[in-house]
Amino acid sequence: MTDTKVPPVPDGAKDLEKQGIDVLIRTLHNNAEPAIRRYAAYLLGNARTPQAIRPLIEALGDLDKSVREQAMLALAATGKAAIEPLSAAMKDPRWETRYRAAEALGKLADEKAVKPLIQGLQDSRDHVRYMAAKGLTAVGDSEVVDPLIILLKDDNAVVRMITVKALSAIGGKKVQSAIKDALAHETNEGVREAMNAALY
Repeated sequence: MTDTKVPPVPDGAKDLEKQGIDVLIRTLHNNAEPAIRRYAAYLLGNARTPQAIRPLIEALGDLDKSVREQAMLALAATGKAAIEPLSAAMKDPRWETRYRAAEALGKLADEKAVKPLIQGLQDSRDHVRYMAAKGLTAVGDSEVVDPLIILLKDDNAVVRMITVKALSAIGGKKVQSAIKDALAHETNEGVREAMNAALY
């Protein structure tokens, strides 16, 4: 479980702390000010109630980046109860939602988060593949090695780099062999440095 990041209290939101869950949900959905929606997401995360999970999942696709981030942190703070809804959100048509869902699942670092994160490694959007690989870094499960090895050939250098770090965290002879093979074909200097660091 992770702590939510405390956002600044925006003008016009001081009374929100005294409101019930229903008012917070309506504020998160309907308020025109991103700062107020973000604060509502923060308060819903602090409430640690199942009633807040669905609205927070929906907020992962908010138009404002700071609201999406706060909703992600709130869901991660919610704990195991958020894993199934977050797993379902990994299939959302909006990549922003899938990205933040993968981030929350990674922060939860629960064994039930492994399967949706593995699926995220095959996402059409490189942002999501990156976050799924990053999320699996904390798992340290041999089940994720083969799916991660495939990403050593990803088109995106940043995805390849985080994949090296994820595999390095897991370790083992198979990982070492795969990274060594990938190094022979790697052209990006930053990724090559990460591979060499993982090998020696």
